[in-house]
Amino acid sequence: MEVEMNKWEIIYVPDSPPRLINQQPTVDVFASLIEPKLANTLVRRLNQIAPLENLRHVKRIRKNCFEGGKPQLSVILCLALESENQSATIPNDILELINAYQLSPFITKVAKYAALSKEEWEEQSKLWPTSYHPPTYNIDGITGFSEEDSQSIFNFMKFAIERAISGPCCDQVVNAAIIVDPSVRQVIANACDQTCVWDNPTGNTSLETRCCERVGDSTVHKPDSNGVVISEPSLSACIDDDSQLSYTGVSCLYPRRWTEQRPCAGSSRYWHPLRHAALVAIEYATERDRRLFPGSYSEGQPIQGDDMQSSSMSLPAKKQKTKTTEDDSDMVLKKCTDNLPSEVVRPYLCTGFDIYLVWEPCAMCAMALVHQRIRRIFYAFPNPNAGALGSVYRLQGEKSLNHHYAVFRVLLPEEILYKRI
Repeated sequence: MEVEMNKWEIIYVPDSPPRLINQQPTVDVFASLIEPKLANTLVRRLNQIAPLENLRHVKRIRKNCFEGGKPQLSVILCLALESENQSATIPNDILELINAYQLSPFITKVAKYAALSKEEWEEQSKLWPTSYHPPTYNIDGITGFSEEDSQSIFNFMKFAIERAISGPCCDQVVNAAIIVDPSVRQVIANACDQTCVWDNPTGNTSLETRCCERVGDSTVHKPDSNGVVISEPSLSACIDDDSQLSYTGVSCLYPRRWTEQRPCAGSSRYWHPLRHAALVAIEYATERDRRLFPGSYSEGQPIQGDDMQSSSMSLPAKKQKTKTTEDDSDMVLKKCTDNLPSEVVRPYLCTGFDIYLVWEPCAMCAMALVHQRIRRIFYAFPNPNAGALGSVYRLQGEKSLNHHYAVFRVLLPEEILYKRI
């Protein structure tokens, strides 16, 4: 059944959780009416003895203009601490100021957080004037994608979904990850969850993710109408329109499921808690670099993973990025030797790359993508159990991190997982 991608939608997942416009969090402050001629003197003094460190978005002075009358000014004196007798919590320095200028303090509410939008700012200003600074950073897609870019994103997400549902387990899907170089629209690596691992007859560990035995995988390289080079695995016929798929195999949805498993006597299967789809894709991207840039790695390290081979063997080497929003330290480039042209260089980790995930990553995977310097993350379905990029946490908004990526969700119907696409 052909997917109707024209009904899909891409939305930006902001760094902070959305707030209802008419339900802005507030805090109590002491304020007082003042004479206009005292405004400058009082503001300078108040900024010294009671600075509003956590309320820098709130203006100290409020001006009310009444028809036919002179302007009326109010000034914030200090925060009102939670107490049965709030007046008793006023600091001595503020009390001296109140007595010196014969002020009449009262308690009012102001917005607790800076406005994230113009609509929030307008609502906050009904309580007390605040400042609004629109974001100055530039995130590709935050104001919308072109039709060509949207189609490219949909094609990569379609490929990720194909990988998630194309396994041999008829009643279970897994998470899938596709790492893409957006500058040339090519897949760098693709992988599925591998928390359930089988030992093969030769005694070596198979890195193929499955909940049951692996079957043959036929893979075809072909560009789509937009020139996107992808590897399309053939889909098994075990998924029909009426099947009820289980999501318990999605590692990021159930990150601790491996602890509930008990090894069976004589079984060659075991559980690996770290081999989530995103982490496996990162490993495959590294192994691809090891093959294309042998001078940057030590010799004698084996390359594993048929998924990595199928997505990268026919692709050109990574190209040097000339435009990046990250600091120069994020673009540490190493020249390659060993029969490669001198102008071919290896970008630092996955700097500038995008990743497509069927399910929102958990905190472990999201943090690994920070360390990899991923540029943008696209996911289709939220993760209400352990989602780190919007559902439970918003790691992309953690200011202490040394790298930040943009996060987008591709809205599509869940029924797509039940159909061959």
